[in-house]
Amino acid sequence: MMITNIEIVPGKRITKHMGLVQGSSVRAKHVGRDIMAGLKNIFGGELKGYTELLQDSREEAVKRMVAQAEAVGANAVLNVRFSTSSIAAGAAELFAYGTAVTLEDM
Repeated sequence: MMITNIEIVPGKRITKHMGLVQGSSVRAKHVGRDIMAGLKNIFGGELKGYTELLQDSREEAVKRMVAQAEAVGANAVLNVRFSTSSIAAGAAELFAYGTAVTLEDM
């Protein structure tokens, strides 16, 4: 499965358009990470616990988006984008979406 953030792929022709596919992951913060984040706010530095949390969420959202694309028979997802939103206090959603298509070599 090809996944890209561009609208067309050079050297490939779109033969079928299947529409929007999406995947999301909602994650809650961990109290241990919050304590470390509080310390980092005082001393500075990367919040590695949150970086890992977002990376895990992004991977899960993409995995779910790809599964949806495969279910409709696509071999590529174009124009992929990510969005985040706060769901509740201490929880956030990471949303991945794109256009499912079938590509053919030209």
